[in-house]
Amino acid sequence: MKRIMSLGALVLAFAFFAPTCWAEEKAVDLKTLEAAKIPLEKALEVASNQGKPISAKFEVEDGKLQLSVYTEKAGKFSEVLVDYLTGSVAKVEPITEGDDLKEARSQDAAMQQAKTSLAAATRKALAENAGSKAVSAVPSIQGGRAVAAVTLAGAQGTKTVSEGLQ
Repeated sequence: MKRIMSLGALVLAFAFFAPTCWAEEKAVDLKTLEAAKIPLEKALEVASNQGKPISAKFEVEDGKLQLSVYTEKAGKFSEVLVDYLTGSVAKVEPITEGDDLKEARSQDAAMQQAKTSLAAATRKALAENAGSKAVSAVPSIQGGRAVAAVTLAGAQGTKTVSEGLQ
């Protein structure tokens, strides 16, 4: 009986709190990106002063749009927040634990195999998809090769294209 009550309480808690958590995450679409004066590919260049860019994304955090670039320098990882209105570095935070560190290590491994920068891969994806804006660029290793998943927002919605980094 205690197990059933515990399970019931867990289900009830999930039903109550999960929609609140999901509501905080808002998809970044073309309309959301209208506020940004600085495109993702420019943020990659700006962040390169803090280290080698290993990923970048626009995201909505706490209801506000932000532009985040992960970088690597001398084996250490940082999240560089770029002001999407001015193009200046707003904040640099070290990445030292948790899922962010795991993601940074994986992205760095892919970029170590890359011969093309994320900025170049993003520009190529944009050139092949006129009228779109880049939402994110995230490298990975697929089939033994470094590739970037570039998410684009356009009039028809969002889509992700794969660009080789070789």
